[in-house]
Amino acid sequence: MSKYFKRILLMASAVVAVECLPAQNPLITNQYSADPSARVFGDKVYIFTSHDILATQNRGRVGWFCMEDYHVFSSSDLTTWKDNGVIVTQNKVPWVKPDSYSMWAPDCINRNGKYYFYFPSTPKDTNINGKGFTVGVAIADKPEGPYTPQVEPIKGVRGIDPNVFIDKDGQAYLYWSQGNIYAAKLKESMLELASEPQVLTELPDKGLKEGPYMFERNGIYYLTYPHVANKIERLEYAVGKSPLGPFTVTGVIMDESPTGCWTNHHSIIEFKNQWYLFYHHNDLSPAFDKARSIRSDSLFFNKDGTIRKVIPTLRGIGVTQATSQIQMDRYSVISNDAAIDFLDTANRFKGWKVTFSKPAAWVQYNSVEFGKQSPKAINLRAKSSEGGTLEVRLDDANGPVVIQVQIPKNKEWELTQSSLKRKITGRHHLIARLKEGSDVALDWIQFE
Repeated sequence: MSKYFKRILLMASAVVAVECLPAQNPLITNQYSADPSARVFGDKVYIFTSHDILATQNRGRVGWFCMEDYHVFSSSDLTTWKDNGVIVTQNKVPWVKPDSYSMWAPDCINRNGKYYFYFPSTPKDTNINGKGFTVGVAIADKPEGPYTPQVEPIKGVRGIDPNVFIDKDGQAYLYWSQGNIYAAKLKESMLELASEPQVLTELPDKGLKEGPYMFERNGIYYLTYPHVANKIERLEYAVGKSPLGPFTVTGVIMDESPTGCWTNHHSIIEFKNQWYLFYHHNDLSPAFDKARSIRSDSLFFNKDGTIRKVIPTLRGIGVTQATSQIQMDRYSVISNDAAIDFLDTANRFKGWKVTFSKPAAWVQYNSVEFGKQSPKAINLRAKSSEGGTLEVRLDDANGPVVIQVQIPKNKEWELTQSSLKRKITGRHHLIARLKEGSDVALDWIQFE
């Protein structure tokens, strides 16, 4: 095979891989996404998200949240996520004020073969529905839609961030926030309240509380919520013996954002015997926290049922197949002389790179599955203004060398393919380490 033809094939495989690119944190990198409501339906996880867009003089309020529709993403392996597209959009909901760009945090639940999607927005008829936010419902036969919005919102609900919980006895509950956190029973139809709203009064008195999310585990009911205990939101939880409490404030699930993202909004699920926290951060918009991106990390419980604090990671969740593009910049561990930056600051949806400034700098990416048959070659997308040699090692920074790749002196990105030095099977951590040279930047690694 000629060198030219080989390069064409390598470039073609890179283009194909982008369309089904495995995601780490953030999970979605081709658009902004926020307020993830994760649900397990069948053998897949579905994430219902709001959709941040950038406001302009003619669209929304500049400098504020601007949200016109909702997406649902799905995955069977927590690694490769499919965008099932827009499921509800503001100007196709009968009761929503047109062009109000206020489609905030949603939720979805399954009952009797139907999928009920709950979402807040501002109504166009304030005489009937009052001023401010209220909550409506759209119904579908499948998790991915199509969804049909109801003509009117739910009567008696004023606020944002709806969350629905169905208890073991079949009773459904709706939770929402408006300064405080409210709860009420739902009728069997899932479209009307079956009890008067009540304030869940056992929560902190000071600081904003919003985004409630209820789940049950081993007879303990966990009411989780973002709370501004200081200046920005952190995720907290309270526990009780029933869906309506009383609750006891118990602890913090996730601390405030270290980069100052003011909001956090979350959901918690169990999938294949592991619990996960889904939340959001401003990874793709570090200077503007109204353009957010959804994330996920594993969540664990202590023996007494308390939740261990979740430390945010870039590696996120899921097992990455060795034959997919492995984004080494979504690291598990990194050395002092390796740094992460955007590939293109003018288009941050292109993702990130890791740059090694001097020899022995390294980055580690955990849980790569090679399977039972060893790959024969490795592809890298890299560049270097000075040139250098990159090593790929297994399991730790001093682990066995899989390959050494010469990165030529070139300021443009190049695709390089080399044969492996050893067989690799099973699951391993992967380490990229600079052996010699400087200013070597790596985009991704892929085995074949």
